[in-house]
Amino acid sequence: MITATDLELRAGSRVLVSGATLRVQPGDRIGLVGRNGAGKTTSMRVLAGEGEPYAGTVTSNSPIGYLPQDPREGDLSITAKDRVLSARGLDELLRKMEKAQTAMAELVDGPERDKAVREYGRLEERFAALGGYAAESDAARICAHLGLPDRVLGQPMATLSGGQRRRVELARILFAASDGGGAGAPSSTTLLLDEPTNHLDADSIAWLRSFLKAHEGGLVVISHDTDLLEAVVNKVWFLDATRAEVDVYNLDWKRYLEARATDEKRRRRERANAEKKAAALHAQAAKMGAKATKAVAAKNMARRADQLLASLEPERQKDKVARIRFPDPAPCGRTPLTAEGLSKAFGSLEVFSGVDLAVDRGAKVVVLGLNGAGKTTLLRILAGVETPDTGRVVPGHGLRIGYFAQEHDTLDMDATVWENIRHAAPDAPEQQLRTLLGSFMFAGDQLQQPAGTLSGGERTRLALAGLVSSSANVLLLDEPTNNLDPASREQVLDALRRFEGAVVLVTHDAGAVEALRPDKVIVLPDGTEDLWSDDYLELVQLA
Repeated sequence: MITATDLELRAGSRVLVSGATLRVQPGDRIGLVGRNGAGKTTSMRVLAGEGEPYAGTVTSNSPIGYLPQDPREGDLSITAKDRVLSARGLDELLRKMEKAQTAMAELVDGPERDKAVREYGRLEERFAALGGYAAESDAARICAHLGLPDRVLGQPMATLSGGQRRRVELARILFAASDGGGAGAPSSTTLLLDEPTNHLDADSIAWLRSFLKAHEGGLVVISHDTDLLEAVVNKVWFLDATRAEVDVYNLDWKRYLEARATDEKRRRRERANAEKKAAALHAQAAKMGAKATKAVAAKNMARRADQLLASLEPERQKDKVARIRFPDPAPCGRTPLTAEGLSKAFGSLEVFSGVDLAVDRGAKVVVLGLNGAGKTTLLRILAGVETPDTGRVVPGHGLRIGYFAQEHDTLDMDATVWENIRHAAPDAPEQQLRTLLGSFMFAGDQLQQPAGTLSGGERTRLALAGLVSSSANVLLLDEPTNNLDPASREQVLDALRRFEGAVVLVTHDAGAVEALRPDKVIVLPDGTEDLWSDDYLELVQLA
């Protein structure tokens, strides 16, 4: 279905993958894994045909359904339903059928009416061949399982939250893949999914696991959701950043982890034995080298020791982890941020209304609500990125806001890593910023890499570095743990625990909420304010 031969991938001058030959065949459900920055997202883009390899070839002989981490939608004026149906061309057919129906109703008789009748018949026949109204029902079912009810499907894409738009894109891809091309025919679509569980609630994730496990076409998935990997994958590609190679394991997730652990033990044992033998050879060569008659033998012995070490596989370095610490908050008044009577609507659709919020110095606030309730919109309003329809945001004495956007809107995707951090902290000394970026695992040529070419985890780290470069006393955090590997996620959670300033947090990550130890909760769309109780934890993953 997809074949990559002698594949070489680079990010700037950094080699991510070298000389890899990879195949995705029907029934393969492949987990693409590796540390943040190893090249997973770059590899996926190239397999999808969205990017060019530095060297090698990629060929495909099947349809591809590609979900990037940050899908860029086209026409935002169309409804969510039409966006999903467009995967099979049904949206355009429905519009043409409606136009033909109108023509039949308006034309009383004559050749023009007969022409309209024939056109409608032709369109209806084509519509039926593509599954027709049963396909519409199938699309609605997939959308419902992904948390997109009928009322959302009728809305223009422009009115949806970032999380809803991403779920629409996922629904569109799965809807296309569920068409086997005929009754009972297996799907020939290869799914390439980059962090598909982002923005999904627990029920939707459980349904997605079942869908992917039953998918008969190919699948390559990048995910930090180990439960998804364990339930779905039957093969693993491990991107080894140390060696710029891809290790292929024809094993399910659990057996892969066992095999990796065994491989690591074997490598350590082989290296220890080789180093011991090489040390003995070098010691013997040193003794023999003192005698002129044995100098040649000594050199040969030393050469043999060097060859023994050179034949070993490169030692895998321990994965680096970003050292994340949110800034010491700048001095501020007792209540640095207040909002009064906030409301927001998109067209005739009211998102929320009458939201009052007082963020005291050092307060920890969680914003909850079902998908589409306006959590991201509220944070954008508090950050000054978006304007409320009614009400106002009142800055208190000494307010300094640090805003982390779930879609990385605070980053300039055309600017380099260095230009982004310099924009975030224009007055900071250069060496201080270089040291900061180094602690977030950005160094060397990567500083000149455009932000738009970074992986989702790398973008998250860069956006967090921008926060750290400030002295914010109120942090507005929208899904700060998305796209992070487990080690980096733990660093963010630890930073939340230690931060002494105020935090307003939107997240599906119950661990992030527990780390924050919130004082109160705001429940949207009603804007109800309540003292925090652990009873709300269940709502975090459902929201």
